[in-house]
Amino acid sequence: MAHFTCEVVYRGIFQKNLASRICRGIVFSARQAGRWGIAFGRYGDSPQRNGIPAKDFAIVADSQEELEQNMARYEPQEVDVTICVDDTLSKGLESWAWYGLQPINRLTLPGGTLLMTSLQPAEDLLKDIHKKEAPYTLALLRAKASFSGLWVYREDHTEARILGALARIKPDFLSLDAVCQAIKDAEWGSEVKVASARKAHGRLETRPVNSTEGNAETPFSFEKPKWWEMREGVSIPAIPVGKPMEGGRGYVPERNPYFKKFTSRTMRPVIDFDKCVKCTLCWLQCPDSCFDVTPDGLYDADMEACCGCGVCEAVCPAKECITMVNEAAFDDNASQWEAWRKDKDRYRAWLTAKARDGAHVARSHGFRFRGQYEQELKQDLDTGGIEITTGIPGENAGLKKA
Repeated sequence: MAHFTCEVVYRGIFQKNLASRICRGIVFSARQAGRWGIAFGRYGDSPQRNGIPAKDFAIVADSQEELEQNMARYEPQEVDVTICVDDTLSKGLESWAWYGLQPINRLTLPGGTLLMTSLQPAEDLLKDIHKKEAPYTLALLRAKASFSGLWVYREDHTEARILGALARIKPDFLSLDAVCQAIKDAEWGSEVKVASARKAHGRLETRPVNSTEGNAETPFSFEKPKWWEMREGVSIPAIPVGKPMEGGRGYVPERNPYFKKFTSRTMRPVIDFDKCVKCTLCWLQCPDSCFDVTPDGLYDADMEACCGCGVCEAVCPAKECITMVNEAAFDDNASQWEAWRKDKDRYRAWLTAKARDGAHVARSHGFRFRGQYEQELKQDLDTGGIEITTGIPGENAGLKKA
């Protein structure tokens, strides 16, 4: 007897339906081949939050007994295939239910596969993906991050294409014919999606990754207290209120030192301090209290506390004061206000390069462009789903702030 286990790492709420459909498709495809399967979400990630990493799992086995044996765990501790439907998660991730930074390939078995939807070259992705002690395979489907099943666009075929890719990766468990039959009969009843699965099966790119390749940084982590180290009673020490900035002016709230929200970010706010009207709305409305009040009454986003939700951009009344920019454009979490205060001319040039040149603004956090995503995907589908007409993802969309 044998079994196959798969995890889908996705962004909470935005990609919840997509992950569920992928795992359901795996199970239905397995049933077409006479195998047993189950799909389920990670208990600890409920309720989910917009954009925060979450997981769904699928297990396929040769028999019901083998399936039940693998179900007798809280969740899989290792998987044959890790599916990542947003390549900005390649840098590692942290969720409400996880402790410390988790490499995207942490559960991937030696010799297993990390399957990602991405427009980036494998070498660029490996700059972020952490090293693994044993070799594995990086498999790429050429596609942008999908919100399939959300309100913005329901049919970009990502789930069908991933199923076709899985048939290429694990043909002994998911044959291409079984996948296509499940897509047609059991799940979506679409010959077009069947064609997308077959195309993805033929176009999948794979690259072996050895133990010397990848991001060599040690992911940050911390030790949880043992039960015998906890104090008596039921009290839990609170996070301190905060403290004034230099000279007694300005204010910096204290933040949880163990939860680094920036690890889940796809976009970050870039601030034009010269356009700030000091209305306080970003500071008041930020759900993570990531803004510091500076001595001159401006607001600087702490990039270790920011999860990139985009609320600050949405509430800011000053045109082009806050712009959400693709996280891939940045290499550190340095203070923007400190850089602006130190050299305003240099900061303006940096601001123009990041937020005004259009190269990195194309990535959306899901709130800003309701029409943009549908238009981009229609173009992708018209050209076969993977052709890239420019070296910069999204460049042809001509996006402007709503």
